[in-house]
Amino acid sequence: MRPDDWHLTGNLDAFLARAGDFLRSRPVLHTLALTVTETLRTRGTAVYGSEPPVLGVLERAGRVRAVLFRTPPHPLRLTALTPDGADALAARLAALGHVLPGVGADRDTAVAFAAAWRRHTGATPVLHERARLYRLGTPTPPEHAPEGRARVAGERDRERLARWYREFGAAVGGGVVQDHGAWADAQVAAGSVTLWETPDGTPVAMAGLTPMVAGQIRVVPVHTPPHLRGRGYAGAAVVGAGRAARAAGAAEVLLFADPDSPTGTALYQRLGYRPVADFVEYAFR
Repeated sequence: MRPDDWHLTGNLDAFLARAGDFLRSRPVLHTLALTVTETLRTRGTAVYGSEPPVLGVLERAGRVRAVLFRTPPHPLRLTALTPDGADALAARLAALGHVLPGVGADRDTAVAFAAAWRRHTGATPVLHERARLYRLGTPTPPEHAPEGRARVAGERDRERLARWYREFGAAVGGGVVQDHGAWADAQVAAGSVTLWETPDGTPVAMAGLTPMVAGQIRVVPVHTPPHLRGRGYAGAAVVGAGRAARAAGAAEVLLFADPDSPTGTALYQRLGYRPVADFVEYAFR
């Protein structure tokens, strides 16, 4: 495989015209690429940062085999690659002078690219984050749900949503849109955030939904303020968000969770989510 089998562009429309069918062919495993590019398409290419996105496809014999995307300052993201494909990409990006803060992909792809990047640039990869992708099977409400109810966030919740989204981004270390207020406005307009509120009407947790693309919706962000955690509020909000996604017609309802968090992984599996694949992110030092 040759480095010039990779075709890079900053033009989102051209990228989607070339890679759209490939991404839709495996919507579960390609959920991140589908939802990020949909956000870029609908909200503008500066939504994640001031620098333009970097997009690319690996083509051989007239067929797309893999894609990459990067929304600076965030890490490079890849769909599944063979070690040869990863090495060809590392050679191409290094030759073009790209400086990468890291890479995220399914575990095997991330390992292969991190090793290739080290060979071509001398950068040292350091494991930064692990995530497990889950898909909703048969929904299973919690046996002991907290008192309260789920409702869709509205205009009166706008400031709370913006604040919670900022807290969520700080907790996960980035990867969220930069303008928290604009994000809250978009969610209110779309009706895409489920709040769990206590019997007195106080919101205590939220679970958002990405736009539906290729029949899949991902539950994100999920957030409970630290002083309210451990009471089942997040799980109740996730159940409500999953119901909303199914009601909207989603064939697949997905979420990412930290596999090193026994509480979170046990919760999601109790709610009917089943593991699909493991993903990792390496930082380059």
